[in-house]
Amino acid sequence: MITFLNRFTLTGDPEEFEKAFDETAAFLREQPGLIQYTLSRQLDDPASYINIALWESADALRAALAHPDFGNHAKAMRGLAESTGAIFNPRLSFVASES
Repeated sequence: MITFLNRFTLTGDPEEFEKAFDETAAFLREQPGLIQYTLSRQLDDPASYINIALWESADALRAALAHPDFGNHAKAMRGLAESTGAIFNPRLSFVASES
């Protein structure tokens, strides 16, 4: 399993960005290897978002991003935000115990 971290800095409207992200995510949900994703908005900077996605492998993520239809899905999102992404390999993890 790998973690894909993508930070977005908005250049457009937040509601439009979230809608465009959701439409792109709908496409990615159909791709093999996606486990989970979370889009979060920074509390102190409403123009800053982060997407944390878990994928089965780096190859699965790369295949999804290289899919011929991905560019069309991501076009609206790219027009509303600048982004930087990186792939991480988990090293330590825990699950809080129930009290």
